[in-house]
Amino acid sequence: MSLFVSQLFNGLQTGSVYALVALGYSMVYGIILLLNFAHGDIIMVGAYTAFYAMTAFHLHPILSVVLAVVTSTLLGVVIEKVAYTPLRSAPRLSLLITAIGISFLLENGAQLLFGADTKSMDTLVPGNVSFGSVTISYTAILTIIVAVIAMVALTLLVQKTKLGKAMRAVSEDMGAAQLMGISLNKTISFTFAVGSALAGIGSVLYLCAYSQASPTMGSMLGLKAFVAAVLGGIGSIPGAMIGGFAIGLLEALVAAVGLSVWKDAVVFAILIVVLLVKPSGIMGHPVTEKV
Repeated sequence: MSLFVSQLFNGLQTGSVYALVALGYSMVYGIILLLNFAHGDIIMVGAYTAFYAMTAFHLHPILSVVLAVVTSTLLGVVIEKVAYTPLRSAPRLSLLITAIGISFLLENGAQLLFGADTKSMDTLVPGNVSFGSVTISYTAILTIIVAVIAMVALTLLVQKTKLGKAMRAVSEDMGAAQLMGISLNKTISFTFAVGSALAGIGSVLYLCAYSQASPTMGSMLGLKAFVAAVLGGIGSIPGAMIGGFAIGLLEALVAAVGLSVWKDAVVFAILIVVLLVKPSGIMGHPVTEKV
């Protein structure tokens, strides 16, 4: 039982990071139908920002976290303005190719600037707490709490604020939203900013869990978050949360039975099964296209 509870918290910790990143995928796809494959590399930039802020400039950890989130947010908005806005009326394939190109640009740029080796640092949140025979790290507890708070805040933002209503309107019908006076550019930029801020939070939580950063760290993390978004229903905020936690728990279960080397294979096998059985995901709805 103690092993089960420990693995449960490990799965929730990993799933929290996946969920935060998957939210960024879902929000952007819900607005402009773009699979922003550069999203995972924004996490990498946020992780390097926090790493160097604490190790090279010796800033306070809280200030370093804020700096990482701000950097990720600004980077997301700049990418949207420079790379995606000029192609808004282009075929969807052009946007997809551009997103992949931005991803490679960020990865290789980071390798050129910071080197290809993995940068390691001291644990940000050391220590454990014990409940009987179950030992849970403070990092896992902090990660789950921060992720839940971020998800609740995002839900309130989308459901209760004026900009959130504008995001839902643009997602429902972009043309009608423009006719009603909603600024398309402002709404899309705001969506990228929020999604990138969540990626920045995810990068800090990743550093808390693994205490290392590398140029390619966002690649696999981004792909697994994409699988989580598809599993939950791409474009659905609750679906991204459910998908992220499901993937994290699944990885923990696979590791618990001694098949750690198969974790990645199982995740992508789940993607194939979902696409074959229910392409719209758990919380998604089939879309009917008029011809």
